[in-house]
Amino acid sequence: MQAGWKCVFRSSFEHTAELVRVMLEEHDIDAVVMNKRDSSYLNFGQLEVFVPEQDQQTAEALILSLEL
Repeated sequence: MQAGWKCVFRSSFEHTAELVRVMLEEHDIDAVVMNKRDSSYLNFGQLEVFVPEQDQQTAEALILSLEL
């Protein structure tokens, strides 16, 4: 990931990571899901949600308010 972006969420489930990304974007926070799962064995690795560094605290507070 480029400098200036911070990981705010990790999940083994694609739908959960996408849910977090959509929720952040609904709150005007740019968010990107990076798939770090092994392409041969989808049980290994995680998906990570990144946001710009200046939005990190707001994003983390919003994620904590979710009931995942």
